[in-house]
Amino acid sequence: LAVVPPGLPASAQIVARVSGVAAGIDLIAWIVETIGVDLSVELNISDSDHFDPQQILATLAGDARDVLTCERTILNFLGRLCGIATWTAQHVAVLRGLTTRLYDTRKTTPGWRRLEKYAVHCGGGHNHRSGLYDAVLIKDNHLACHARSTGQLLSPSQAIEQTRNFLAEQPDAASDAIVEIEVDSLEQLVDALTAAPDIVLLDNMSNEQLRQAVELRDAANRGVQLEASGGVNLQSLRGIAETGVDRISVGALTHSAINLDLGLD
Repeated sequence: LAVVPPGLPASAQIVARVSGVAAGIDLIAWIVETIGVDLSVELNISDSDHFDPQQILATLAGDARDVLTCERTILNFLGRLCGIATWTAQHVAVLRGLTTRLYDTRKTTPGWRRLEKYAVHCGGGHNHRSGLYDAVLIKDNHLACHARSTGQLLSPSQAIEQTRNFLAEQPDAASDAIVEIEVDSLEQLVDALTAAPDIVLLDNMSNEQLRQAVELRDAANRGVQLEASGGVNLQSLRGIAETGVDRISVGALTHSAINLDLGLD
């Protein structure tokens, strides 16, 4: 207001400084509307599209004050979401030619979970559960709490059966609710497989342990999916997938992605 004259017509382009994958492009018009300014928005790219350095992603036109008012909010959203989509796409590329699927986790920025998981999807990844409400994941802390309270340490199979009995008693529980259990040893896996969970999370296992886990699963119940997790990075991802696991979950897709460098010219 102090420096920019009122009524000055302006046109501004959102330009990529680096290559990447688009996510959140459709948010631009929503941000403009929410801020309450009168700008025209022309989109030159769609979510999930790859772009090159100096490529124009969108163009804003209207009063210069309004363009500058929206600038940082738009770039903050796009930089964060395009960064996640691009980082995810780099992981997906490592898995090319394999059947293993890449999943995110709940390690997201507070308030941004739906947006960040959407960005993972734009980058070619898959979404794990969104919250505690849409799938059951039985973890070691849950079993420890049960043992502390009752004096009984549930085996993985017992915990699965108890969970399914609980779900059956809930009038609003989905009949096909996913039940997943975390194990950290092959002995626990063998026990869990007897109760036929939907997914078994193999926590921080070596590649050799993962290969053995796949063999045990194949012999017992091919319908159970195996998910590897824990400390996965770009360097270890391919080797983990080659063990034959069905899924790999990577918290770093959302908690370690770097904002992509975008500018408004």
